[in-house]
Order: sequence, then structure tokens, then C-alpha cells
Amino acid sequence: MTSLEVNAQNEDSGPGGYAAARLLLLHEKERSGPPRRTALARLTDDWLAGLFAAAAPPRGTALVAVGGYGRSELSPRSDLDLLLLHDGTADKAAIAALADRIWYPVWDLGLALDHSVRTPAEARATAADDLKVHLGLLDARPLAGDAGLFAALRTTVLADWRNQAPRRLPELDALCRERAERMGELQFLLEPDLKEARGGLRDAQALRAVAASWLADAPREGLDRARRRLLDTRDALHLATGRATDRLALQEQDAVAAELGLLDADTLLREVYEAARTISYATDVTWREVNRVLKARSARPRLRSLLGGRSGAGRTGGKPPIERTPLAEGVVEMDGEVVLARTARPERDPVLPLRAAAAAAQSGLPLSPHAVRRLAATAPPLPVPWPAEAREELVTLLGAGEATVPVWEALEAEGIVTRLLPDWERVRCRPQRNPVHTWTVDRHLVETAVRAASLTRRVGRPDLLLVAALLHDIGKGWPGDHSVAGETIARDLAARVGFDRTDTATVATAVRHHLLLVETATRRDLDDPATVESVAAAVGTLGTLELLHALTEADALATGPAAWSSWRASLVADLVKRVAGVLAGEPLPDPEAAAPSAEQERLAIEALRTGEPVLALHTRDEHTADPDDSDPDDSASDEAVPEPVGVELVIALPDQPGVLPAVAGVLALHRLTVRAADLRAVDLPTGLGSGSVLVLDWRVAAEYGSLPEAARLRADLVRALDGSLDIPARLAEREAAYPRRRGLTAPPPRVTVAAADSRLATVIEVRAQDAPGLLHRIGRALEGAAVRVRSAHVSTLGANAVDTLYVTRPDGSLLPPEEAVDLARTLEAALG
Repeated sequence: MTSLEVNAQNEDSGPGGYAAARLLLLHEKERSGPPRRTALARLTDDWLAGLFAAAAPPRGTALVAVGGYGRSELSPRSDLDLLLLHDGTADKAAIAALADRIWYPVWDLGLALDHSVRTPAEARATAADDLKVHLGLLDARPLAGDAGLFAALRTTVLADWRNQAPRRLPELDALCRERAERMGELQFLLEPDLKEARGGLRDAQALRAVAASWLADAPREGLDRARRRLLDTRDALHLATGRATDRLALQEQDAVAAELGLLDADTLLREVYEAARTISYATDVTWREVNRVLKARSARPRLRSLLGGRSGAGRTGGKPPIERTPLAEGVVEMDGEVVLARTARPERDPVLPLRAAAAAAQSGLPLSPHAVRRLAATAPPLPVPWPAEAREELVTLLGAGEATVPVWEALEAEGIVTRLLPDWERVRCRPQRNPVHTWTVDRHLVETAVRAASLTRRVGRPDLLLVAALLHDIGKGWPGDHSVAGETIARDLAARVGFDRTDTATVATAVRHHLLLVETATRRDLDDPATVESVAAAVGTLGTLELLHALTEADALATGPAAWSSWRASLVADLVKRVAGVLAGEPLPDPEAAAPSAEQERLAIEALRTGEPVLALHTRDEHTADPDDSDPDDSASDEAVPEPVGVELVIALPDQPGVLPAVAGVLALHRLTVRAADLRAVDLPTGLGSGSVLVLDWRVAAEYGSLPEAARLRADLVRALDGSLDIPARLAEREAAYPRRRGLTAPPPRVTVAAADSRLATVIEVRAQDAPGLLHRIGRALEGAAVRVRSAHVSTLGANAVDTLYVTRPDGSLLPPEEAVDLARTLEAALG
């Protein structure tokens, strides 16, 4: 016992003495983690035992800690879970008075209390009806009173748990699955719940309960360490916030990291993710074993019946023969798992880990944890470069689709992946703070390979696609541009895996330019020849282009739902078609020579005739967006109904100042998201009248799925142009109500002159927090700078907007470099 606890015992047993000792203990910097939790539990035990004794308890009563308190896992703001146990012989009023003399001092200190008063029979009956009560009683610990009464309850509760395991464990499994579905996976969440999310403290508690059933046990390697890490993090979270919370919110992570003595919030998240991954893997293995045992138990009575009773079973030795189905050399299926064959010699076969993994993924079966552990301990390292068989087994593993993920996780759990690909360690459990990303970096790479497996029919080299998918973000573990760093790492790893120089160069190029197609398609003017020519120069060959096209889609699909859409797909497909033409030697059309479409000319004539805006709305689908795309291998081509990719809004009006901000503002007021805008002046034949008409071709999407009427859009546009509609004021009202995450400050906008080598216009790139009317504000600033906007391209991922503007002087010439830089600074100041 420490001097602190002795002093606390010597003080008054009332709340004041305990509170002071508790406060001193929580602020002891030299004692943290398990020692502090144990000391806090012991201090609380002594205080509660003193309250119990001071209340002169009747005979046949006991005070019991249950749940987390029963496990002595008290965090600074943890609830106290208490059971007042009595044998039923004492007067009810005496038991109620005893309870009050214990509960009220706890409440007076402001501590959360979960309490109950029961006889052993009542506790047992409640546990039979409520699984959570039964789980809490499994961790029960006596604090004071009748030890025999508690011991009898403890024995009964454990016996009930073990006897009822075939019924209670499936119930517990379902409870864990429901919670995981509701709370998500801790190892991938930016703001995880340390207790309730999958892989958190609740799952660790469930594993203890399974072990208590004697039916199965969890893998012990690293499990206690993972649980301690989550408990330490929760302690630090309670101390940093002063609140009883299990949610590791973004705004608290730096303070929690500092409390734990870690470098930064990313280091904290990575350690939390590592712990959650260990618990999640142990959970998967344990529940698989539980289900296997329960299935075997339920099959035995049927088997005995089929064999004619016990005598029949005896003639076969009492047990059915275990089937072992060969899957690959040294690898068999047994009892629903992939295990090593009896003849396997992993110490002599360096390819066996990959062969076993590929066989498991192709069969859709789990790898036995015992087999993986044996492989990790005995298989020698692969020679460098790998032999052809090892490379082929890796490609087979990656090409198995969804079945790849659990097999890869089994290899990760025993360190085999890092041994095969040493650079993997830098991306392992690395968080991605962009909320668009669903996964950590390493899991995103595996998910991209999973998505790429469904696209292999579209490329000539499926093996290169799968390996490039696995490596495309491998540079995120290094400083600087991850694509540049990734190119070097991918080149080394591809050579290590055994690809020749040509294939290695192709993989490295795919990693270097894996963002090229989607960023160009969504942020650049595809009608500008310089755009297409620059992509063609970077890609080099048609084979690399088709590889990048498939990798782009797989990467986006594996990122999250906000990263891919039919609109993005149509833009990328359009770019790929144009680049393929250049690589095939076809000339690019001159955008300056392109005549207006029939509809644009019709609207321009009407605008010139009336002197007012004229507009037309058209819904565009994936077929009309790319009518020449008829790839028979494209899985989307079998869809019966085309998917909408947005709305085309064509506006014609006499050329006048303020058109861009007026139109952008009206669209924002009507909750239309702008994706792209092309602006051109159309000079009509003299016979139709004189003057220039501005034609704006917009791609928009309805924020909430319903489009406004064209007449309302036109009416508001007329009012915006004549000044009777105060767009800035209306948008300011919207922005004031725009939801922002509490505690987060958006970084300031950044405006740069892009090195696009365009011969048509100067390219300005705006990166800012997305908000209603952002393009309207940009348009107002451009009007004030007296430049002409040729086209605008809007790309939004999560809360971040990247708007690319093609601008010229009023006479159509490019801005000199110094003017372009001044314009960027002006825009940045206006948006800031």
C-alpha cells in the first residue's frame, strides 16, 4: 500500500477524505496506466468498505463490484458498478437504509453510479434474462461483507454461464455484431469510440466472457497489451477533457497524445488502431472457433443417430474421420479452415506462406491462425528477386476480390506482410485525416486491390494492375508528395517481387501518376489541347493508359462514396478517349474553330432578340455523356437504366458585366452544385442583328435531388443582373446557418497559378473550404480584377473544394506571369 493510500485510510472515511486522496492520485504524473487504475480501484475499495462498515450492515449482506470496477479498471471518470447483495433474511427497511448510506456519498461526490440491490436468486434470475447483467457478474469482486454469500453467487453465476454457453454465446455474438454495425470499426474511424466500436474495450470484455465459458479461447499474443493501450488512452481522454467520455474526438487528440507522452495525434491514432486491429483479429478468430465447436456439438447427436446409436459410433472409433481436402502443394482444407498439410515443410519452402494465402483467398476460406503462426516462425525469407511462383501467388491472392481482406489481415497479424514487403511498415495503421477516406492507408491499399480485381478484364496486364493497386499510396509513409516518393518505393518493390525492367517501370509510372486522370478530368479544360497532350506525354503508351484508367476507378471506389460518381467516371472516360487518340496519332480539334451547337445558336438568337437571359435545362445520363463508349468488357454496360450524371444548364444572354457571379449566386441560392462551367462569346451573323451574346454551358447537380423550375431560375437571374436580388445578403444568411463541425477551424484558402502550359488561357487554382456561394465570391473577385473567364471546373471532396479557372485578359490574351500572380493574391485576399 502506498503512503497516499495509507493517508487516505487514516483520514475521515467520508467523501472529503476520499475525494482529496483521489484527486492527488489522478495528478501523480509518475504513476499512470495499470498502476494508477489499480491504485484508484484499491482506494475506492477501501472507501466503500468503510462506508459499508460504518452503516452497521445486517448479517447476510455483502457489497460487490461488478463490470469494469470489478476488473479494477477504473478510469478517472469511470462509473462505479455496485451490487448490494443480501440473503433475504434482513428487514427490507434495513437493507434500504444500508443502500442509502452507501449510494448517497457516491452521488454527493458527483460520481456516476450503476447500482442494484438483489438476493443471489434475484441476481441469477436477472442474469438469465439480461445478457449484459450476466457479463457484469462474470467480473464480480467482493468489497466488504459476507464472503460466503458472494462466493456462492460467484460459483453459481460461472456455472450458469458455462452450462448455458451454447445459448448465451450466439446471443453475445449477435450483440457484438449489432454494436459493430452501429458504431463502426475502431481501427478506421477518425473519431473512434474506444469502448463501443468494433475492436474496442467491449470486444475485449466479450473475449474474456468467451474464455470463461471454457468453450474457446482468444489468441493471447498481444491482446493484453492492446487492451492496456485502449485503457491508457481512455484514462488520458478523461483527464484531458474532465468528462466521462469514450469518444476520441478530433479536437481532443493532441491533448490526449501529450498526456500519454506521444509525439502527436497521428502517433496516438496509429497506436489506437494497432490495438483495435489486434482485438478485432482475436475477435474474428475466437468467434470462428466458437461457431465451429457449437456446430460440432450439434452434429454429434445426429451423427450417432445415423450410425445407429452409440454402438454404431463405437464401430467407427467414436469420431468421424476428419476430411482433409488438398488445395495446393502443402496446403489443405480441414474443418472449414486452410491448414498446412502433414507433409508440408515450411522451413524448406519460402513460397509456402504466399501459396497458403492464395489458396485460402481463392477458396474463400479463413487461414488457420495456428498455420499462420507456424509459417511466421519457420518459413525462411524469400530470395530477392522473388521466384516466379511467389510473384504469381501474390497476384493470385490480390485477384481473389473480397476474400483477400481476411487472409491479408491474418498475414498482417503475424508480421508476414512486413517481412514480404518491408516498406509496408510505414503505412501500417497510418491514419488518413481527410474525412473522404474510409480506411487507414494500408487497408485502403488492400481495398483498392480488391476493387481492381473486378476490373482485370479491362486491361491487358491484370498482374500489373493488381500490384500497382496494392502499391499506389505506399509513399504516404514518407514526407513530401506521396506520388513522387511512392514511385521510387514501387520501383524497388516491383523489382523485389521479380518483375522485369519494363514491367517495373510500368508499375512505377502507374504509382507516380495514379491521381493524374481524375485530377485532370475534374480540374482542367479537356477542350484545351495542352491538357490532353500533357497527359499523353506523362502516360506514354496505350497499355499504361488503360492500366491508369482502371487504377483510377479502383482507387476512387476504395476511398469512399464521395470519391467516385457517374459524373467523375464520365469525365475520366472522356479524357481517356482523347488521350488515346493522341497516343494513336490522331490530331486534336482546334477549340477556337469549334462552332456553337445548334441549341447554343438558337438560345443566343433568342437572347439577342429579347435582350434578356434565355436558358434550357437537360438531364444528362451516363450514355448521353459518352455516346461513343461501347466497351463490351465494361461491367456497367449491362445496366438497363442509365445512371444520371448531372444536369446541363445552357444560358444565353447579351454580354454584360457581372454575368459569372450573378449566375453562380442564383444557382447557389437554388441549392445547385456547380461541377463545371464553359463560357464563350458568340458573334451572330449580321442578318440576325448586331452584338455579342454570352453563352454559358454549366454542369450542375441538385443538392437535395430535386431541380428548380427553369422559369424560377430565369426570373431570379434577371433580378440578380438588374440588382433587385441581393445575392450576397441572401448567401450570407445561408452561410451563417451552414453546419460546421464544432472545434474545427478550416485552413485558409490558397490560390495559385497552375503550371498547365495552356495556350488558351492562364490557369488559376483555388483551394478553399466548400461553402454555399463559393463560386459566386470567386466570380465577384474576378469581375473586380477585370479578367475574362473562359471556363471553370469545380471539384469537391468532403469539405474541400478545388476550383480551377481559365482566365484571359479582356482581349483574349494570356495574363503575363506577374499579372497572374497578382490576380491569385487578389483572389486569396477576397476569399480570406
